[in-house]
Amino acid sequence: MTTPFSIDDGALVCRFGGETLRVQPWRPDAARVRACPGLSVSSPHVDALLPGPASQAEIDLGETRASLTNGRLRVELRIVDRYGADVKREVVIRFARSDTGAELLSETRPHFAGPGARNFRAIASGSWKLEAHFRAYDDEHLHGLGQPQHGRMDLKGVSTTLLQQNAHVVIPFVVSSRGYGFLWNNPATGRVEFASNITRWTADATNGLDYWVVAGDSVRDIVRAYHDATGHSPDIPEWALGFWQSKLRYRTQEELLETAREYRRRGLPLSCIVIDFFHWTRQGEWKFEPREWPDPEAAVEELRSMGVETMVSVWPTVSASSEHCKAMTEAGLLLTTERGVPVLIPFPDKDPFGPGFFTYYDAFSAEARDFHWDVVKRNYLAKGFDHFWLDACEPEMRPAHPGNVRTALGNGAEMLCAYPLLHEQRYREGLRALGRDGVLLCRSAWAGSQRYGVILWSGDVWSNWRWFRAQVPAGLHAGLAGLGWWTTDIGGFYDGHGGSPEFRELLVRWFEFGVFSPICRLHGFRVPEGVPVPERGAAVTYGQDTFDIFTSSGGPNEVWSYGEEVEEILISLLRVREALRPYLKEVFSHYARTGDPVMAPLFYHFPDDRDLHARADAYMLGPDLLVAPVLEPDTAAMDVALPTGVEWIHAWTGRAWSGGRTAHVACPPGQCPVFVRAAQAHRFVNVFPAIGQEG
Repeated sequence: MTTPFSIDDGALVCRFGGETLRVQPWRPDAARVRACPGLSVSSPHVDALLPGPASQAEIDLGETRASLTNGRLRVELRIVDRYGADVKREVVIRFARSDTGAELLSETRPHFAGPGARNFRAIASGSWKLEAHFRAYDDEHLHGLGQPQHGRMDLKGVSTTLLQQNAHVVIPFVVSSRGYGFLWNNPATGRVEFASNITRWTADATNGLDYWVVAGDSVRDIVRAYHDATGHSPDIPEWALGFWQSKLRYRTQEELLETAREYRRRGLPLSCIVIDFFHWTRQGEWKFEPREWPDPEAAVEELRSMGVETMVSVWPTVSASSEHCKAMTEAGLLLTTERGVPVLIPFPDKDPFGPGFFTYYDAFSAEARDFHWDVVKRNYLAKGFDHFWLDACEPEMRPAHPGNVRTALGNGAEMLCAYPLLHEQRYREGLRALGRDGVLLCRSAWAGSQRYGVILWSGDVWSNWRWFRAQVPAGLHAGLAGLGWWTTDIGGFYDGHGGSPEFRELLVRWFEFGVFSPICRLHGFRVPEGVPVPERGAAVTYGQDTFDIFTSSGGPNEVWSYGEEVEEILISLLRVREALRPYLKEVFSHYARTGDPVMAPLFYHFPDDRDLHARADAYMLGPDLLVAPVLEPDTAAMDVALPTGVEWIHAWTGRAWSGGRTAHVACPPGQCPVFVRAAQAHRFVNVFPAIGQEG
């Protein structure tokens, strides 16, 4: 028998049954697997993996078996009998530890009669619908995959879409408790299911299978290897570690400036203030409305003189009535449907005709990215703006039918998950070319976004306890998937009623979480005190004012906006955040070098404790602070199970606790449970004065 296996440029290649399979060493302890029907394989339209130094792998060939060994990882290919061996056989891939032979992950068939472990079905666009099936393991715990909102810390048992949506961010990298990391290196829309009987990855349309597997001795090894393969974050500017003030929305230049002046008059710390949407003339003109923002350059200068940076929201949307729409349409710079008409999202605008239908510039076109950036450079960079809020960058389409979208590189179902990556890349490249150290706040991201200095925020979430609880695992999963720069709208975005005692309680607890999050940012649409709660999407007239989520500025959302009692608590928390900044600077610098998440699940720092994989009630902020957010209303005290092997100090009282015990601690408003590693407690005396006062 002639073997179907061969070696090509250091890779193991198998041609069998009409399929070509290529296994290539890709950085230490890792391999990249590509496959496709036919005689060759291809790379995805957008590749998350960076080129790396050549890895020397050991390759063994046989008649029905072959293997590639790269450090700790061995990839085994076997020709196996299918049901009715005289009819057909197939090649199955298995991943194992090279030192022990222990199985890490293996392909499997969903049914003995078919389809195969890798199932390609040709579709009309000339691409393939793809399913890849792997064994499920009862003892496995899975984490990462981006930023979900289901509230689950362990992804085992979760089924979820691979489709970028507001608040649901797809970064298709997961880390397994079995000692491997898996990157689905495919920007296609689809689905992944981590069921108890099988794991299945699906691409709605793709030019081929492409994934990357790395072996490691710990979750930390695996996450660091992922950053080496997809890119490390730059160092974050120090100002970004302070407090950010934002709301929907500051309507005028004077309103924005007066808010910052009031922070200064009160002697309160403020690092950044944000100009949200509708500061523009029309969507797609990417410039200030001069009647409301007569001199934005002067505003930036005044704010910088106060030590405050300014961020401005820029959307990738284009209105048919915008000054650039005709030129962009004729140059083919907009997303279209497969029939050639624009892709649409219905949304309000500053246009006097009211709500309209808007499309998106095509981030898959280098020419479109350059066109968009050139306008942004003229209208924002030239006026002193360095920091951009890249909202709605999924892109958000309604209804979301990616297969009906045509991009410069092909059908939308093949690549739309990577739209935010290319959008962010052009901004970062443009800023660097100008020598500007800008910060990007983004509603979506993909694998590798961290290398462009992106802060991911958790989207337009609701102001209630259920959504608040979901933010803790959302931030932890994002960190394990590479996005260490992470934040959430403190207080939630929708339906926060400023006059409600219930909302004020939620706001205080969310503010506690925000202070102990990587980025501390207050934002949201607030219904002012005394105004009835509007129905979703409806406007409410109260006195001479109309409050609507799109056209008004909503209610006040500054730290003094919720009564003296709340104000006193929030100000005390701001002081804590300011005192934490030297520690956070070290943590962010360490993240940039290694990839260790700024905000990490407990098991990341305590890998020997097998009971921590599903815990989302507490996390580590850097290596030395354990934070347990208050996630239920009317909570006066909490039990916090402390990881073993470490002595702890309760930050607010200074009381010592041994690891392995459950600490019962009071948590008055403004003091969610926080514990400090006792060995490092001296570093936090300026943050928590009670430390050191008790034995």
